[in-house]
Amino acid sequence: MPVLLCLCTCPDAASARTIADALVGERLAACVNRLPGLESTYRWEGRVEHADEVLLLIKTTTERLDALTARLQTLHPYELPELVAVEAAGGLAPYLAWVAEQTRDDD
Repeated sequence: MPVLLCLCTCPDAASARTIADALVGERLAACVNRLPGLESTYRWEGRVEHADEVLLLIKTTTERLDALTARLQTLHPYELPELVAVEAAGGLAPYLAWVAEQTRDDD
């Protein structure tokens, strides 16, 4: 099962932790790294904006991406949350197997 690295930005540490806890707790992600100190520049509603944000590095599988996306949209405070998924071209096989095991939907 292919492993994905998903990128998501959050406005603050509290929302980043809430999202990370929910995604891992609900087995939608095996691991979420929270990287504070990110400064983003982007265009929103016709203006160039700047924001201090927290970057989430979310490890999941292609099988769980749709459920992760839906859950992220309910948890995230932004009107349009960032979520970009990149398929891993490779990696340490036992780690990739661990990601798959931790995100297995037992229901």
